[in-house]
Amino acid sequence: MIEIELDGKKLDILEGSTIMHAAEKAGTYIPHFCYHKKLSLAASCRMCLVDVEKMPKPMPACATPVAPGMVVRTKSDKAIKAQRSVMEFLLINHPLDCPICDQGGECQLQDLAVGYGASASRYEEEKRVVTVKDVGPLISMQEMSRCIHCTRCVRFGQEVAGVMELGMSHRGEHAEIETFIGQTIDSELSGNMIDICPVGALTSKPFRYSARTWELSRRKSISPHDSTGANLIVQVKNNKVMRVVPLENEAVNECWIADRDRFSYEALNSEERLTSPMLKQGGVWKSVDWQIALEYVANGLKQIKSDHGAASIGALVSPHCTLEELSLASALMRGLGSTNIDYRLRNADFPVTEGIRHLGTSIASLSELQCVLIVGSSLRKDHPLFAQRIRQAVRHGCSVNAIQSVAEDWAMPVANTMLRSSSDWVQALADVAAAVAADKGVSPPAQGVASEAAKTMAQSLLSGERKAILLGNAAAHHARASSLLALANWIGAQTGATVGYLTEAANTVGAQLAGALPGVDGMNARQMLGGSLKAVVLLNCEPEFDSAAGKSSVTGLAKAEMVVTLSPFKSNMAFSDVLLPIAPFTETSGTFVNAEGRVQSFHAVVKPLGETRPAWKVLRVLANLLNLPGFAFDSSQDVFDQVSGLTSTDKLQVSAESLSNATQARIDFTPATEAPVVASIYALDSIVRRATSLQLTADARHAAAAQEVAA
Repeated sequence: MIEIELDGKKLDILEGSTIMHAAEKAGTYIPHFCYHKKLSLAASCRMCLVDVEKMPKPMPACATPVAPGMVVRTKSDKAIKAQRSVMEFLLINHPLDCPICDQGGECQLQDLAVGYGASASRYEEEKRVVTVKDVGPLISMQEMSRCIHCTRCVRFGQEVAGVMELGMSHRGEHAEIETFIGQTIDSELSGNMIDICPVGALTSKPFRYSARTWELSRRKSISPHDSTGANLIVQVKNNKVMRVVPLENEAVNECWIADRDRFSYEALNSEERLTSPMLKQGGVWKSVDWQIALEYVANGLKQIKSDHGAASIGALVSPHCTLEELSLASALMRGLGSTNIDYRLRNADFPVTEGIRHLGTSIASLSELQCVLIVGSSLRKDHPLFAQRIRQAVRHGCSVNAIQSVAEDWAMPVANTMLRSSSDWVQALADVAAAVAADKGVSPPAQGVASEAAKTMAQSLLSGERKAILLGNAAAHHARASSLLALANWIGAQTGATVGYLTEAANTVGAQLAGALPGVDGMNARQMLGGSLKAVVLLNCEPEFDSAAGKSSVTGLAKAEMVVTLSPFKSNMAFSDVLLPIAPFTETSGTFVNAEGRVQSFHAVVKPLGETRPAWKVLRVLANLLNLPGFAFDSSQDVFDQVSGLTSTDKLQVSAESLSNATQARIDFTPATEAPVVASIYALDSIVRRATSLQLTADARHAAAAQEVAA
């Protein structure tokens, strides 16, 4: 530690830190633009100039390292004069468009100009004008004349997103930030550039000109998409979601969110929203009131149970539902006498598990890995925020190994890759296990060939201390998923690596905790989608898009006597008999459990649209109409309290006893006849599929084209 003096106060600071770090520790604010705590130093804006004793001129706080005995004054006349001079230069070319600027009210330049700007400009020449650029459906670069060349967006692309999509061309007053020869910005994390732009040069294209920042109410929430559990601030005007931005949480999403977390809100206000219960009568859909719809469902379930038995009734539930909704859906089925309930719609292997499948380590620890083996994952697109964590680790020397079926750009160096057909993944992992066994002089768990590629991966896993084996969505949905897990566990035990699933959805862990799994005699998702049921309850899922069965699920579900869909959208209309409008995550309270087992609850941020109701309330009333005991819940908190397996700590999480990736499965080398089904980045759930701007992105267009070719 080094002792310095900052504004007359003694301060101990770690050697190698900068004056900016010292000021942050002391709680002293130094004005700045180009500095960002998550990005490398640029020292290009010079707004953070401070007075350092024995230095002939003011020094940039962000790039000046501390030294023993250093005396720093951040508010001396010398420092203030330098900062005001810099501000004058920054404002020379800046357009005077604050009254119509989208960034007005939350603009860093605007705020600092109040304290450090002059009341009048001495500049009389014409201001520089930068041509308008179209970089895609998410980010607007209409006003790049505002840009002060802080290069935050450039550094974000290089260092966090892993793709340098923006750069600075030309020099002097002709310098400008732009893409390469008119290309679009296609990173799955691109929206974060909007947040870190300090001057309103980069703005949100979907949000643009729709509201002023001071008109918006800000409410906390949790992302309902992938398993990161990203913390959000949802901004609301007139009971309508207008914008979504990140809420900083270092343990989960840091200060970033993925584009699908940021822009999917468009679907919440789409014309496809279901706003009242509907019944199909004579092949025609008609709106009815809740009482008629729920009585129709209750009477239908009673009749089918009487005619065909409880085993003819089942429920398919989405892992994007809340913990409370999944818990009540499970209780409802079991109350009827059925154990046919499943959230694993895209799975091909349905083992009886010993515990709750999870990440096997903390999300934060992904940034500190020294070695990782990733099996069956389109990491960058499936889990953008996990990918950027591992990208951080790679920058500090982490070795990334991958077993996958096609070569993909993860926007990070991958040390070793084994490209194998998905049907050969078990053999590929067995080969790595054989190489590990040969190195350690033990018997391998299965027959494998220690090829050179396998040996290289084995050596990578045997070195270092912090390492993990992560099974992706394709591995979880694989027909030999149990064998992959058994091999991963053996390799992990021999190398000291943690083993876990990246887990697909916001509540994949929560669905297991809530018991949304079939009983011993119950049907799994594949069996239920095959047409074996007389009555099917679909909770927030669209089997045609959310299941491995795909379009064939329509034929299977059409065989049922009654199909009940609970959804925020007009969906499943081809085979459903009843549509019940339930609230999306912004209109209900609930809980998601992320990949690491972190339990995060949230409240509704807007009132339900039309006659929409929270799904937990719909399930409770339906259970009451069916005369089922144990459904006397007055709030979602009451439902949450009856879910077991939670620990009440400062960071509420699933108990360690419940979380387990252990398996007793035998290793099966029989080649899988079907490739695992994995949703593309903007087809993961019903909300992102209806987000207009996301569907206009390059990722969505490429996925749609690939689907057409496959069809």
